[in-house]
Amino acid sequence: MQAAVGKVAYRLAVTMVLNSVQPVISGVAIGGGWQALVAYINLGCYYALGFCLGYLLRLGAQGIWAGMLCGTALQTLVLLAVIWNTDWEAEAAQAKERIIAWGGGSEEEVEQQQQGGLGTGTAGDLKESFRV
Repeated sequence: MQAAVGKVAYRLAVTMVLNSVQPVISGVAIGGGWQALVAYINLGCYYALGFCLGYLLRLGAQGIWAGMLCGTALQTLVLLAVIWNTDWEAEAAQAKERIIAWGGGSEEEVEQQQQGGLGTGTAGDLKESFRV
């Protein structure tokens, strides 16, 4: 039993690390509005490359596991490159324009809210706005 655990321990460690980083990076990309891009990257890296590579290794379940790890690693690297090369200032400006266009107030009101934090009123106004 210990020999079997020893064979998969390293693969399990890599799985734990990748499966803690990849969902966060994927969530950032999805939150950035790139749902379709993330879906295509996921399909290409994880399923097409990872599963096929695992099958071609012909090592049974461990081969598929290793192939899926390679796919997850590639997906993580691709999404990290996308996030790293994003102009976040432009994304924030785009989000601001959408808020104004969808009825979030005038540009001056949005600017005032950004500068004032949660609100520019008194503590009583804040309590009133959260009153149930």
